[in-house]
Amino acid sequence: MKRNSLAVTLAAPLLTMMLCSHVLSAQATKLSGLITGRNGASMTVQTSSDPKVVVLLSETTQVGQIQGVFKARRKQMSITALIPGLQVQIEGAYNAQNEFVANSVKFKGNDLEDAQTIQAGLQPAKEQIQQSQAELEQQQAALERQQKEMQEQQQQLSAAQAKIDANMAAIEAANKRFGQLDDYNIMDEVTVYFANGKVTIDPKYKPQLMQLAEKAKTITAFTIQVKGYASSVGSVSLNQKLSEDRANSVTQFLQQQGHIPLTNMLAPGAMGESRQVGNDKTAESQQQNRRVVVRVLQNKGIAGN
Repeated sequence: MKRNSLAVTLAAPLLTMMLCSHVLSAQATKLSGLITGRNGASMTVQTSSDPKVVVLLSETTQVGQIQGVFKARRKQMSITALIPGLQVQIEGAYNAQNEFVANSVKFKGNDLEDAQTIQAGLQPAKEQIQQSQAELEQQQAALERQQKEMQEQQQQLSAAQAKIDANMAAIEAANKRFGQLDDYNIMDEVTVYFANGKVTIDPKYKPQLMQLAEKAKTITAFTIQVKGYASSVGSVSLNQKLSEDRANSVTQFLQQQGHIPLTNMLAPGAMGESRQVGNDKTAESQQQNRRVVVRVLQNKGIAGN
């Protein structure tokens, strides 16, 4: 009896230590970093210790936006708000396959439009622009020397100036493209036009949207982007709301009728009066500006280019 009592006495602390170890191993892990890519239900995050952490998302993943002066309030957000360029704090745990599964994701600020323009892989393009600008400065300096030394060679100077102007135009065009570069190929696109002040989808566009949805489902790791626009007729605030409602109307149709999973859609973009087509003074231009552009995107890494 004494031996049995001693065995029980020694086994109890050991069992307690094993249970504590198991509980600690099951506790959630916290990550903090920048989203650099989204592929359907997964995303890649760059942290201070790891340049590429793959995080799995699910319908149960809680997404919140930190608000208030003391960051004490939290606004529930859709999983589509998790886009490349967004700084996030993640809580989750590794599964049996050593994959990090997110239980909750939170972030500061509410400017999703800015985050959409921040995409991984832009650094090479930026370096190329900087190199072109340095070459332009060298050419400009050479031209100034030529203007002082060869006043009589006006024809040669004009040709050199034309070359510099061409380089400046190329750099300006590159700067414009820089804001549009991303990690995705455009696999399909549909533009839906709306009547003045309306947000309801014209029935003639619904077959096109259904075809786009069906085609998207055949593409590996597809993502759908929806951006709404408005003409400049009326107040700026009203047009901003119209563009938002139009984008939401198309998004809901793709989700409900096209059966597109929520995890495969970016947050609808409300562009308001930005990026007008033409001068918006004619009825035709105004009609072209009352639009929603839907694109099916595929990550270039998945596509292999």
